[in-house]
Amino acid sequence: MTGGAQLSVTDLRRAARHPVEMPVIGEHRTLGDVMLHIVNISSNGFMVRNEIELGRGERVTIRLPVIGRIEAFLVWADGERGGFQFERILRQDDFVKMLRALKPNPRLLRAR
Repeated sequence: MTGGAQLSVTDLRRAARHPVEMPVIGEHRTLGDVMLHIVNISSNGFMVRNEIELGRGERVTIRLPVIGRIEAFLVWADGERGGFQFERILRQDDFVKMLRALKPNPRLLRAR
């Protein structure tokens, strides 16, 4: 039997990721406030790049523009990076509005 993340919807990790530079404060039920630095985001979740004090499966609540408060759980962690999956998939129209509000840094976009 293979290990790994138990995604609630079939392989959501293939969703388009959008680069951002967004420090947020996550609320954890026992640790209280945890600082997270989001470096990319999709309609299913986000990746952080900073030391993570959480174990796989632990939940945090963050606040995003347009979306508001949303819970996410840690799917994977590797050193100073970690991937979180949202409790639900974000609606496409709200996701687009949120991206516009975040104004992703164009210098972070890969040349295609």
